Amino acid sequence: MSGQPTSTIEAPAHRAAALSGRDRHEAHRAATPLELLFDLTFVIAFGIAGVQFAHQLAEGHFAAGLIGFGFAMFAVCWAWVNFSWFASAYDNDDWIFRVTTMVQMIGVLILALGLPAMFKSIEHGAHLDNTIMVLGYIVMRVAMIFQWLRAALQDRRGRSACLAYAGAVTVAQLGWVALMLADTSVLVTFVCGAVLITVEMLGPYIAERKGEGTPWHAHHIAERYGLLAIIALGEGVVGTVASMSAVVETQGWSLDVMLVCVAGTGLTFGMWWVYFIVPSGHVLHAHRDRCFVWGYGHMVTFAAIAATGAGLHVAGLYIEHKAHIGAVATMLTVAVPVGIYVLTIFGLYTYLVREGDPFHLWLLAGTLAVLALSVGLAAGGVRMTVCLVVLTLAPVVTIIGYEMVGYRHTSEALRRLQRQ
Repeated sequence: MSGQPTSTIEAPAHRAAALSGRDRHEAHRAATPLELLFDLTFVIAFGIAGVQFAHQLAEGHFAAGLIGFGFAMFAVCWAWVNFSWFASAYDNDDWIFRVTTMVQMIGVLILALGLPAMFKSIEHGAHLDNTIMVLGYIVMRVAMIFQWLRAALQDRRGRSACLAYAGAVTVAQLGWVALMLADTSVLVTFVCGAVLITVEMLGPYIAERKGEGTPWHAHHIAERYGLLAIIALGEGVVGTVASMSAVVETQGWSLDVMLVCVAGTGLTFGMWWVYFIVPSGHVLHAHRDRCFVWGYGHMVTFAAIAATGAGLHVAGLYIEHKAHIGAVATMLTVAVPVGIYVLTIFGLYTYLVREGDPFHLWLLAGTLAVLALSVGLAAGGVRMTVCLVVLTLAPVVTIIGYEMVGYRHTSEALRRLQRQ
């Protein structure tokens, strides 16, 4: 025996505790098991949205598919945003927080179940059927309003911000319920929906300027967004499996199966690599005011990731001879979202560090060249599997450029930010 006192190990208890706010400078803050469990419900939502989008594209219903997918991705991503920013500021892991989170998870699943009806209603063009989606949001938001009011009661410094959040969420949700009950045409619904989306996005902007705002943690929220990006990338894996299954069904096990596996997995892996070149946590910690454009801009990033998976699914349907579009259109369903994804990554990087890097223009040009080549090969009659393999090289351009040169530019940009 050394004679030195040993630390006492105690099992955690989840008794009710005050939502006093987390320390925004807390060291080693990481995502909790509950947050990871919460994220798993979004696997269902991304999956359903991706499958519905893929079938619309394969049928050549591009406008209906894009409108439905855009609406679905905003609804899904915004549901996640509402919870994640609150949890970053006020997660105390007591039983009340846990049970309330479970209620929100139920709401996400209800929202996901309403996505097929919404897509179908847009395709038919009569009215937007978002009834089940709105019901899912009601479940989530009753819990969310309760959480914000609880935080307002127990956190004196953040009270005005919490009350502003609760008010904005309530007003927006009442608007969605009224729009659902009105049962208007698709066009009127989307015009009114645009107004409500504006209210939704202005809510956090106004709330964070009340008093001291909320104590969200920069590195934690950056990690949370990265985890959702990985969840969205799972749709790419689903699309790869769909494409492989199509090849196996039509040709049996062959070289094409291996090419599809390499293409889908390689593209998903490359997009993952590219995402984490943006130094989000470091910049947000030093410049918290840059969170809004960064956070909202990510919804385009997440949508592009999920759309890439849907495009791989369309490629599978094409190989299986179940798509009603040509080879060029099929390749564009993958190439366009990949291009948008890379563009948003560079856009977020440029916004965060507040300076342009000419080297990025070369990387973007190289990426565009690869995307154009893959589509051009499809137009020339090259097999779809080969075109997909070529497309996989698009994110590789950025990966090689970053690992050889770009990382030094990022380090220099971060040093300049530290001196500001």
